[in-house]
Amino acid sequence: MENDLKIVIVGAGLTAAKATEELLDQDFGGEIVPLGDEDVRPYERPPLSKEFLRGESDPPFVHDEAFYERERIELRTGVAVSSIDPAGSTVSLDGGETIGFDRLLIATGAEPRHLDLPGSALEGIVTLRTLEDSKALGARLGDGLKVAVIGAGWIGSEVAASARQKGCEVTMIAPETVPLERVLGEELGAFYRDVHTDHGVRFLGETATTGFNGSERVESVSTDRHGDVPADLVVVGVGVSPRAGLAEAAGIATENGILVDASLETDLPGIFAAGDVANAWNPFYERRIRVEHWANARRQGAAAARSMLGQKVEFDEIPYFYSDQYDVGMEYVGFAAEWDEIVYRGDVAAREFIAFWLKDGRIAAGMNVNVWDVSETIRDLIRARAEIDPVRLADPETDLASMVPDG
Repeated sequence: MENDLKIVIVGAGLTAAKATEELLDQDFGGEIVPLGDEDVRPYERPPLSKEFLRGESDPPFVHDEAFYERERIELRTGVAVSSIDPAGSTVSLDGGETIGFDRLLIATGAEPRHLDLPGSALEGIVTLRTLEDSKALGARLGDGLKVAVIGAGWIGSEVAASARQKGCEVTMIAPETVPLERVLGEELGAFYRDVHTDHGVRFLGETATTGFNGSERVESVSTDRHGDVPADLVVVGVGVSPRAGLAEAAGIATENGILVDASLETDLPGIFAAGDVANAWNPFYERRIRVEHWANARRQGAAAARSMLGQKVEFDEIPYFYSDQYDVGMEYVGFAAEWDEIVYRGDVAAREFIAFWLKDGRIAAGMNVNVWDVSETIRDLIRARAEIDPVRLADPETDLASMVPDG
């Protein structure tokens, strides 16, 4: 192993932290320099819309404060990278400093999309992405606060649940018919709509936000179908965009993120990308996939580290994510861009079940709701690509593991 390499990581989030860990686990003895534009050490994002937002947990840092000094990692926070020079193998910081590298990992993540609507500059209209965002939002949540959540994806849904659990009056506004429709489809989206409305959330589907009203602070949200919705606070959760600008400016190939091969290397040798920003070729699916979830950030960070050390890497992981809303916990394994049918196993009414998305008789994805220790078996069923008997699949008496083909 070449232990005299200098590895620079642009970004200091979970992907960077896991890449750093893996380099250490591989006994890499060279320099590791993560560069983060936030003023804090790497942390995990899932709690920001859940327990940390509600004030139920400490900041979700990946490592203790002494880790980077103890492991002689040159973590630099609060610094912004202004450019990458592939020919010169350097990155430049906003202040003019340049840093050389032998390998570069771009782990810049993604940033929230904003709504360019009348009144969008009013105070009290926020997004949730960073630790500071979560702290500021959590400090405001409380009994009787009128909160409007724009968007009904995972962030919007989890923030709505947390705000409701903190006693806020919550309205969700979304163009889709039901929450999470783009990922789960209308059937399972309706399940989550009912979860929210049963907890007192007002859900306004098939509704466009047309503007915001107020003098200095937001006071209401204008919609096309339901008039003005009163709001003391608005959380905009309409998705994120990959932060690929540095790569694009450096001449690195981009399209919906930074294009990387199965080894997570870009089209420029020695430069890699991982996490939310990486649009990676996945050999299992035989297509590119850009995944914006916690497990992918962890896995790709570690895989990129091995790849940078010259090891053979073929990142073909099946996507995984989880969500907790009220007393409904779930895990989702797979990638179902389209499907023929959804098979249910368990009691949907009791909110304890597994849903399977089937395409051409094979499992494309599975979601276990308040049913645990099955996600690895679901992954094995997906990877097997075997035709599945939907009757057996739906039968709780049939052992799921027994349906995984031998070999």
